[in-house]
Amino acid sequence: MSGHELRRDAPSSQDSPRNLRGSRDSAEFVRGQVTVGVSLKTYFGHERARAWFGEVARRVGAHPAVAAGQVRFFVIPTYVQIPGALAAFAGTPVLVGAQDVSEYEPGAYTGEVSAAELAEIGVAVAEIGHAERRRLFGETDEITARKAAAALTHGLTPVLCVGETDRLQATDTSTRSSLSASAAATATIAQLRADLTGAPAGPVIAAYEPVWAIGAPEPAPTDHITAVTTALTEALAADPARAGSVVIYGGSAGPGLLTTLGDAVDGLFLGRFAHDPDALVAVLDEASALAASRDTTAARHQPNTETASIDRSLVTPVQSRGTDAGGAA
Repeated sequence: MSGHELRRDAPSSQDSPRNLRGSRDSAEFVRGQVTVGVSLKTYFGHERARAWFGEVARRVGAHPAVAAGQVRFFVIPTYVQIPGALAAFAGTPVLVGAQDVSEYEPGAYTGEVSAAELAEIGVAVAEIGHAERRRLFGETDEITARKAAAALTHGLTPVLCVGETDRLQATDTSTRSSLSASAAATATIAQLRADLTGAPAGPVIAAYEPVWAIGAPEPAPTDHITAVTTALTEALAADPARAGSVVIYGGSAGPGLLTTLGDAVDGLFLGRFAHDPDALVAVLDEASALAASRDTTAARHQPNTETASIDRSLVTPVQSRGTDAGGAA
């Protein structure tokens, strides 16, 4: 099965854990590929979500870059909306995700939704560690790490949300921008490392979302995003257990940003801007242009000399204490 196809039929009881969601490869990174994702949070009711799925399936499913695998696109609806999304996107390369996942295996955990069940029905990715989960529900890095482990164990690719809470500033205005970015990179890589402690080997989609930029009128400044995402990319690339991982940006992301950021990111994680299918298609068009401009035979993850101001100790491997990809923690 190719890197952009997803098997929709139910798995048999003989399927191994790494194949439970249909195709483990369907959410893995391909050289030159650009990743775009959308989380609907709980903005849409059931019928509005169904209508949006239908419109997006019609327009995005036929998008040349998505169809060719140059752009990997995923949609994360509410739990209740997942079956409708799977049905709407059946036969397309569009991946469907969940906005959360239980840290526990199936059992006596009332109200939880296990990674095993999500994988069974065809879910490909699981959003973990979003700032709202941390702030509103008290989720710690330890909880996030256990959820990431559960997802990887059952073949789900974590969309791991990381980012500094406050906009870090330097006292010297002449160096404020670079020092702010360096401090943000330090904090974010430490969070990434904590969130992957004990997780099995496997790729992740690291979504850099500075909390202060979520819901803001504008995204974080371009130079700030570039510095932090480059440091995250290097940290993941230094860890063999995370081969195939990518770094995307979220936080008031919308049309025009991907073109501005270029190769500083592997894609975008969209929120409310994607409620308008026209805006979503505009971003996918940008992603297509970016993918086409990349040399698919060259390594994507190489150190960027322009970010030399970032402390090089930040690229210490993310100390993952895992097993083989998809194996039990």
